[in-house]
Amino acid sequence: MPETAYKKALTEYLEGFVSERRRGRLNEVLEERTNHITLVLEDVYQSHNFSAVLRSADIFGIQNIHFIENKNKYKISEDVSMGSTQWLTLNRYQKFENNTKACLIELKAKGYKIVATSLHKNSVSLEEIDVSQPFALVFGTELTGITEDVEAMADEFVKLPMYGFTESFNISVCAALCMYNLSTKIRNEVPNYGLTALEKEDIYIEWLKASIRKQDLIIKEFDAKYYALNSL
Repeated sequence: MPETAYKKALTEYLEGFVSERRRGRLNEVLEERTNHITLVLEDVYQSHNFSAVLRSADIFGIQNIHFIENKNKYKISEDVSMGSTQWLTLNRYQKFENNTKACLIELKAKGYKIVATSLHKNSVSLEEIDVSQPFALVFGTELTGITEDVEAMADEFVKLPMYGFTESFNISVCAALCMYNLSTKIRNEVPNYGLTALEKEDIYIEWLKASIRKQDLIIKEFDAKYYALNSL
């Protein structure tokens, strides 16, 4: 049975459990989501930093987040993330010999330019970043920043201006400033920054699920009815 027919039927079924107002809100937010920019967090170890970045990503409409777990496993603090995890697509890299390379190779294969946050001598300001091509914004671990692997594979480096004695921002603050600036720039300069129709379809289903109690039981009941009907 065609997957598109299944998705259509499942969507219509799940919508019956969600109010019209809620469905309207899901579609409103979905229209502003983007994969033109995606975030990569490399070995961030403090859960409140993870969680704060996720919360900001949801607010700024960035759908996909990639976690590189070479040394540190990601752990979410729901008190900080405020439930944002259920609205985002989280991608974990933890099973490879070098999770950093695996992540960046995959993103490059999908057409993403790799932009690393760093005080690298060739770093440019946020205003100088060309956002016409989809790009992945990489943040390193709290104390030491990006690894040599990221530095070697990055296409560009970006930095935030600093005028005080302190030499670095907290990662969640840095990420929020970058997301605000670059997501605004994308919306102003990139005509087709939004999700594709297929991406919207898949994410909308996940959001409907997140809006329903006992979703597993409801989907199990739907599958039983759907496959019984379509096996005749």
